Parts: sequence; structure tokens; C-alpha cells
Amino acid sequence: MSRYILPVSVFGTVAGCAVLIKNHVTGGRCPSKATIKGKTVVITGANTGIGKETARELATRGGRIIMGCRDMEKCETAAKEIRGTTLNPHVYACHLDLASMKSIREFAERINQEEKRVDVLINNAGVMRCPGWKTEDGFDMQFGVNHLGHFLLTNLLLEKLKESAPSRVINLASLAHIVGKIDFEDLNWERKKFDTKQAYCQSKLANVLFTRELARRLKGTGVTVNAVHPGVVATELGRYTGLHQSQFSSSVLSPFFSMLVKSPKLGAQPSVFLAVAEEMDGVTGRYYDVMTEKEPAPQALDDEAARQLWEVSSRLVGLEEGGQPSLAKPSADTESKAGLTDPAQTLGQNPEHGIRTVGA
Repeated sequence: MSRYILPVSVFGTVAGCAVLIKNHVTGGRCPSKATIKGKTVVITGANTGIGKETARELATRGGRIIMGCRDMEKCETAAKEIRGTTLNPHVYACHLDLASMKSIREFAERINQEEKRVDVLINNAGVMRCPGWKTEDGFDMQFGVNHLGHFLLTNLLLEKLKESAPSRVINLASLAHIVGKIDFEDLNWERKKFDTKQAYCQSKLANVLFTRELARRLKGTGVTVNAVHPGVVATELGRYTGLHQSQFSSSVLSPFFSMLVKSPKLGAQPSVFLAVAEEMDGVTGRYYDVMTEKEPAPQALDDEAARQLWEVSSRLVGLEEGGQPSLAKPSADTESKAGLTDPAQTLGQNPEHGIRTVGA
């Protein structure tokens, strides 16, 4: 009997420590009790995971919720569920494919035409460590969806956000940005061997740099913008990471991993906090680790890189300086620097992108 005491004790200690760590890193629930009746919130990737729970929480607080999703069947099902559980009839499903510049423009045009105001924009959707897919427009899938898609959407909604000020933009980033590098000579992995981990980290660093530059440009407008790492959350985002692709990882690592990650409901709390908390009034250009302000990685504080990324992104998505839509295509020089291929070569290449909500 005594021979089992040590293994059991070790297991119990490890499990206990895991629970304590989990309780520490989850951050708990949003402390603010603020309601948002009369306010309109746009959330991308809101049919599952963090996005869905963010929509549910903000609907509970009385907001008018617009859920932008690629899969309309899942989005409509989620919207119906949220309306039922919150008794808030103002929860709407709208089509938005962040891997398509055309879809983003159509979505933004609809919002600008049909909505009187946009008080909060939560750029939540994302894809993580997927294969070397390309978007409809020929961009690397992770850079295209995680950064360029939200860059374009935010710019197209800026006037509405300014008209609704004080308003807020929330970009879901990731702790992964700390090892990210922006390769301005090959943003789309055309000249070097594709590395899905680095592609993801680059896109997350881009989120933080975008937040920094946007905050600078919006100074004095009443529109604030902040980036947040939601913590490690159990969502569909990590389905390409390989955690469940072997018997060892599924049977041995997965149980320990599940003790350390938090539920989508808890994962949504940082977004909710940044969206509603009174203490966030006027706070802009910051990076939050869950609900605590932290200084991001040194490369995320590079103002010149942030400015350059803005200029390159504007050209890639067809925006003129100032965020206005441009009819001109990206110049050949811009395409060369970004490492773009002919979009016609990638159309239809990956009809099931599997874009889901950010969880890491």
C-alpha cells in the first residue's frame, strides 16, 4: 500500500498546483457591472468560442449585438441561442468572411448604411497555425485574416465609430506576439519556407503594432483602441496545433492541458472588460494580458515599424492614406515587397478555411 503513497502524492501535488495556476491565470469574471443598453457592438468570429461568449455577455448587458461570421448557418444558430438565453431580441447574424476583401467591404457597407451607431468593435476572429493556405486575395491566411482583414474592417468603420464617440475598438492579440517578427520583405511567405508557427506570431505582433498606430492616429477623436491577450482558452482555434493528433498527447498531455486552460466563458471576460469597464474610459494604445495592463514585447513598441506596417497594409487592402477606399490595385512594388502571388492562382484552393475565434 505504501508504494502507492508517493505517486499519489506527486499526482495530487501537480494537480493542486495546476488548479492554483489556472485560478491565477484565468483572471476571473469582469468586475464591472456596467450595462450597455442603447449601444451597438460589432463582434467578428462570434459563432463559437470566445466570440460567442462575448456576444452572450454583452447581450445580457443590454447591447445591440451584430455577429460577423463566415459560416452563416452556425452564426444564425448561435444568434438564436443567445437571444433565447438572454431574452435580448437585438442579436443579429451577418455574413463576414475575413479571408475576402470583397466580403469585408460588403459587411462594412451594410453596417454603415443600416446602423445608426457603432459603439464597440471587437476584432475577435482569427486562425492559428493552419497550413500554408492563401486568402481569396492571395495573402497568407494567418496574416490576411488575423491582421489585414481586421485592419480593413476597422478602417471602413472608423467614421461610424467617430460619430458614435466615445467608442472603443478591441483587438484580440496573443502572448505569441513576443516571438513575432514582421518580415516586410516577405509578409506572405513567398520567398522563404513556410513556418506556420512564425506566421501566426507575425500576425499577432501585427495586431499589437496596429493597435499602437491606430491609437496614435485616433488621438482626440474619442475613439480608443486597445489590444488584449485573452489567456489560454479551450476553443477550436488550436485544432491545427497537433495536441490531439497522437495517442500520447491525447491521453497524457491533454488532461493536464485541460486543467490549465479556461472555458470560453472566462476567456470572453477580458474582451467584456475592455468593452464596458468605466475605468477604461479614455484609455488607449495599451496592451492587456487578460485584464491587467502589461508592456508588450520590445518589437511591439517600435513606432517606425507600426507606421510602416500601416502604410504597407493600406496599400495591400486598397486604402488610400486616411483610410478611404481606393479603386487602385496595390502597386507591383508593393506586391513584390509583400511577396504576393497572383490571387487567381489561389482562388478556390481552400474553401474551408476554418476561421474561428481567437483563444491564444
